[in-house]
Amino acid sequence: QVQLVESGGGSVQAGGALRLSCAVSGYIYSRRCMAWFRQPPGKEREGVATISGLDGSTWTADSVKGRFTISQDNYKITVYLQMNSLKPEDTAMYYCAAANSYYCGGRIDEYNYWGQGTQVTVSS
Repeated sequence: QVQLVESGGGSVQAGGALRLSCAVSGYIYSRRCMAWFRQPPGKEREGVATISGLDGSTWTADSVKGRFTISQDNYKITVYLQMNSLKPEDTAMYYCAAANSYYCGGRIDEYNYWGQGTQVTVSS
């Protein structure tokens, strides 16, 4: 059974940094796409960043480009989201997701496995 467990969330002041981690366990396609989504209070879940297991190519949303970086360890066991220069509008529940494909889509229904989420709160 595939499990995704996020950690690293917390409360920081604007301008601060956090690194989220997503530990992957269980049998899963080795070249799967991994992604980070977030859901701000009262809003829909949105994609933040993706990384392809096929070639390591990444994508980040325009709203976080230049501030957030997605990466994974060489064994593809842990996926990270480094978040710098945090803003109050980055406040959200952050979710790790995995697809049964190397294709990194932007839709929630393109991902087969989800973590429980980790809360990030940025104060001004």
